[in-house]
Amino acid sequence: MNFLELAKSRYSVRKFDDRPIEQEKLDLILEAGNVAPTGCNYQPQRIYVVRSQDKIEKLNALSKCIFGAKTVLLFTYNADEDWKNPLESGVHSGIQDVSIVATHIMLAAWENGIGTCWVNYFANSKLEKELGLPENERAVLLMPIGYPADDAKPLEKMHGVYKDIDETVRFI
Repeated sequence: MNFLELAKSRYSVRKFDDRPIEQEKLDLILEAGNVAPTGCNYQPQRIYVVRSQDKIEKLNALSKCIFGAKTVLLFTYNADEDWKNPLESGVHSGIQDVSIVATHIMLAAWENGIGTCWVNYFANSKLEKELGLPENERAVLLMPIGYPADDAKPLEKMHGVYKDIDETVRFI
């Protein structure tokens, strides 16, 4: 499968089966995130692999979008380490860096038969407090990850429906 086929076939998995992800596959998926580009290669991302039942229960209490996954990746960035734009105060790369890393992971997972769902539906500061994250880390997203259930399928209203490229691309 080429990259465009991979990107088009991937969908947000909202129902997972109970099979654990093999450690060698998870290591490969995480490595894809580790080699992702970040602003000035500062690599401020932190990825928490959440597997313990008590932490999964906490995540379920904080978000209705865990979808039965037995593993959830929590993506944060260290606000002391992300690139700061010297030309404009308050502009920094942390969220973009994490987004690039998470996209690499999401696509590497799909290439290995593992489903994911990008989740922003949670109160970031509450999650940071509940999980005891360091003061300088900012939560960006949760990513339930695992083998899709046999009856998992993409939401028709969201998968394969794209604006015409002329609506989203401008040549100037």
